[in-house]
Amino acid sequence: MSEPQDVTVDPIESSLIWLLGHFGRPMSRAALRAQVARDQGPWRIAQAVEALESFGVRTEGHKASDVMDLPLEGPRLFVRPDGALILLTGERDRNGALRILRDGLTPEAIRDDELVDWREGYALTFTPPLRTPAEDTHQARGRFGHWFWGPLLSARGIYVQVALAALLTNIFALSASIFSMIVYDRVMPNGAMETLIALLIGIGIVFASDFIIRTLRSYFLDLAGARADMIIADTLFEQVIDVQLGARKGSVGASASVLREFESLRDFLTSATLTVLIDIPFALIFVIVIGMIGGPLVWVPLLVAPLVIGASLVVQPSLRKLVKVSLEDGRNKNAILVETLAGLETLKAIGAGSIMRRRWQEAVSHQAAIGLKTRMFGQFAGNVANLAGQLVWVGVVTLGFFLVQHGQIGTGAIVACSMLAGRVVSPLAQLAQLLTRMNQSLASYHALQELMALPREHAPRASFVDYGALKGGIEFRNVWFNYPGQSKGGLEDVSFKIEPGEKVAFVGPVGSGKSTITKLVLGLYQPDRGVILIDGVDSRQFDPADIRSAIGAVMQDVWLMSGTVKDNIAVGAEDPSDADILEAARIACVHEFIAAHPDGYGLKLKERGEGLSGGQRQALSIARALVGRPPIVILDEATSAFDVATERVLINRLNAALTDKTLLVVTHRASLFELVQKVVVMQDGRIVASGPKDELLRRLAQAGGQN
Repeated sequence: MSEPQDVTVDPIESSLIWLLGHFGRPMSRAALRAQVARDQGPWRIAQAVEALESFGVRTEGHKASDVMDLPLEGPRLFVRPDGALILLTGERDRNGALRILRDGLTPEAIRDDELVDWREGYALTFTPPLRTPAEDTHQARGRFGHWFWGPLLSARGIYVQVALAALLTNIFALSASIFSMIVYDRVMPNGAMETLIALLIGIGIVFASDFIIRTLRSYFLDLAGARADMIIADTLFEQVIDVQLGARKGSVGASASVLREFESLRDFLTSATLTVLIDIPFALIFVIVIGMIGGPLVWVPLLVAPLVIGASLVVQPSLRKLVKVSLEDGRNKNAILVETLAGLETLKAIGAGSIMRRRWQEAVSHQAAIGLKTRMFGQFAGNVANLAGQLVWVGVVTLGFFLVQHGQIGTGAIVACSMLAGRVVSPLAQLAQLLTRMNQSLASYHALQELMALPREHAPRASFVDYGALKGGIEFRNVWFNYPGQSKGGLEDVSFKIEPGEKVAFVGPVGSGKSTITKLVLGLYQPDRGVILIDGVDSRQFDPADIRSAIGAVMQDVWLMSGTVKDNIAVGAEDPSDADILEAARIACVHEFIAAHPDGYGLKLKERGEGLSGGQRQALSIARALVGRPPIVILDEATSAFDVATERVLINRLNAALTDKTLLVVTHRASLFELVQKVVVMQDGRIVASGPKDELLRRLAQAGGQN
């Protein structure tokens, strides 16, 4: 396989890496690409802005001419209409010239008057992220500070305007009751048609204004909620991808269910919920107006309101417990569903469907029982609220009758106070439902907070060193490791050294620790004791993305994503050319079965590569591992599903392609020994023998003959 081609340096990417380093987040290109969501291909300015925002760096766009003459405070990026760019570093040299990076690559110094060529186009200015206090570095962070509250607080200006709009809409709500009172007390007794027309015009204007303000309020609330929704959801998914494997808890289905808890939070952040929350405090306005219009009538809603609030609060402790149990049931049910769908073929083959169906029935039955109790408590509070609304209406009319008899108020005041009293009780009647949803949201928040608190591979203040291109040397020194929650089954005092370009096979019985070694090399787990060195450097000094970008790995469990065959191969490298993809496919024996298919490399695969044979899936994973031409290649039972003839072709091609690569082979098949020079024999997590292939095989054969 030919040497890697010179990587085309992307000026936007180079500028982005410089900016991140300037703002205290230094990283390599591989680390940046691993942590930023973007499509394959050259970087775009919009993607760079999104990347900076995701790391907490605020960006602001301007016309270049608007910021050209402003005092130089921090870095600025100027982009001309032709796409050329320069990055002002915000510093000057000893002669007073501006330090810049031209096209993100070449350091230069220019005079201020030379910037006139960059007045056309636009400029980006940057605000660095706030420094995280040392005691808060363990807390989950997002691009706006706290992963959840940060995005919400960033839209506080919108929420302030929404609160002011709520004040106006509640004031407008008084107009209907005032209109009714005037019509009953002034217009009807006097037959004042002109007054009625004037009132109708006024109330029409109020209603139109109220409609516009309510519409705008809902729009801006949804806008703020949608923006926060996008940012929070992205932060959660980033956490799932970046969490240390050793810190994961529960099954895949349970973890997916926890992530889905965000749906409850999203529902709570909708405009309808927040509108009720905002309207509740304004009920006090209606109480004051009732006192002004109806005098003693104000006591009716004041006496009934505690009944509504009390009923809502009484059921909350029980609802809180039921909600927690319901969430646990939901995770269990989702775990069963995911487990069933992932292994449906095997499930059918071994006839285990009845067992999973029984588990599903038990989970659904228990969740249904909990849901019934939850709804009963909620309905109780809601029924009390409905009763309170009826009591308020009857109470106001009854007490109003006696007040009218004594001449204290007019008939119109009864109508107005009845309407206003309903506006007092209405938001309180929704309080029970609001509190129930709040309990669900709080339970979801705590579940997501536990997820966000899990340690990440890229901790907030983690500092890695970019050592450049790796050569492929690997060394284990007295490494001890057990998988989380297990006391045995890992590695015990394992030491070996692999030189760059050396090819080694790890053999041994099932469970001897062979695959564990590959996972530790990839940095998927960290040793409990001992040191793993890459090119003579402790692997913990490297960004995990740098190590993995230098390794082409074929794992035991073949993973393929939904998409085309070409997509599945290309994901193994950064922007590989068609020639790179075809070469990797030829070496891995993919081309043989894809070339004859009418869709070719555009053949669309389902998730996990359904529709392909086991050998074809393995061939695709081998091509994916080779396409980036990494200095280290790991093959973990990579040909277990290959037929003998295809395996022979693959071995010959790999021998030719991997001449200068470091190769780790985990296998039970002696045929793959042709790829290696050295064999390491493992048993019970220990190395029991190692040495040159021919010598070790001869020793093992002699030992077997003596036995």
